[in-house]
Amino acid sequence: MAVTTYRRHWTLDDRAESVWHSLPVDIPVDCPGLLVTLTVADVEGAVIDIGCEGAGGWRGWSGGARRTFAITPTAATPGYVPGELEPGTWFVVIGLHRLPVSGVELIVEAVTGPVSVVPGLTEYVDAGAAIAVPPRPPRRTLPAPPGLKWIAGDFHAHSLHSDGSTPVANLAALGVAAGLDVLAVTDHNTVAHHAELPSIGKTFGIGLIPGQEVTTDSGHANAFGDIGVIDFRRPAATWVTEVAGRGGLLSINHPLGGDCSWRHPLPEHPPLAEVWHSTWLDQRWGGPIAWWQAWGMTSTTPIGGSDWHNPSSLTPPGTPTTWLAVDADAEGPDELTAAALQALAAGRTAISASYTAPVLVRTGEHLVALGAPNTLVLTPDGTRHRITSPHHPIPATPGPHLLLTHTNQFLSLCT
Repeated sequence: MAVTTYRRHWTLDDRAESVWHSLPVDIPVDCPGLLVTLTVADVEGAVIDIGCEGAGGWRGWSGGARRTFAITPTAATPGYVPGELEPGTWFVVIGLHRLPVSGVELIVEAVTGPVSVVPGLTEYVDAGAAIAVPPRPPRRTLPAPPGLKWIAGDFHAHSLHSDGSTPVANLAALGVAAGLDVLAVTDHNTVAHHAELPSIGKTFGIGLIPGQEVTTDSGHANAFGDIGVIDFRRPAATWVTEVAGRGGLLSINHPLGGDCSWRHPLPEHPPLAEVWHSTWLDQRWGGPIAWWQAWGMTSTTPIGGSDWHNPSSLTPPGTPTTWLAVDADAEGPDELTAAALQALAAGRTAISASYTAPVLVRTGEHLVALGAPNTLVLTPDGTRHRITSPHHPIPATPGPHLLLTHTNQFLSLCT
């Protein structure tokens, strides 16, 4: 057993140099485990993140949600990838997310050797095993283009693998109870949760889409697909091509989300944007639509996300609901997951405030407003169509359309 300890006072000069700093730890041959503990002085305003980079690649991230983690060949703390500890230099990565003017003292202790208890693992397994499959609400069938069908999804949710309060199994249960067919699990700066998704999806009857919320203090982006980890420490300008090159899809998250608003410069825009986020509580506020227009309505497919973390989150999973026109023959969690990603790539989405809320969808030759009498549809050229019935078709034209009330409350977006 060997112990590596770092004790240092970190200042705003350190944060100006870089938000992230790497502390080396030597991993010997046949190392049975690594246990890391971060101690943060009790100073108001200090928010410190922690993670781990192995000699062979990224092994996980706690952010500010945990102060201790372990990695062994067969098990790891949620948020970290178990497996052989390849010999060589590893790094404990700390993130100086927020520092007070006076700075803060941090103690990092890394112990190599047998790990008797993997922090957080037993609690995670027990919590997941206690989750039962809930009943699904009556299925909502929307008119769809020939050969396609509309399914319901949510593209932003967190588990105990990052700063969520619950195991992936409970996310699946919440998604089923909300009527969802697919749910993206998008934990921060880790893909440790990806290994669980196929089996849990089959158990609960919901497609669980692998995702990673690539998280920095200048903006967040979701990388969708089982494409490995995207390094959040690299310039955001590299994320678009890297995700696309691996066969995934990148989305700008909550672009108007307070201190998490998107501020990274990008030479090219990713294909998706979380135009409708749970923080859009008053849909009479036109900010998200104005941002979408400025960003590029015709080139950016809108999606929605609840960004669910815990029961105190602003909205539950499925609020808002993103509808996807997928292959009509796709059935079961695995097929629906793949079909949902294909629909996103093709730009076939619509968004409503919830699973049962008014929605505007394409059916091929027409757009149909459902559950929205006495409303308006705004077309890309500024034409307004009055909606008078609960199932009201209008001629389909290319481009994004908006369903709104006479008070300019946005009810649905349709590509």
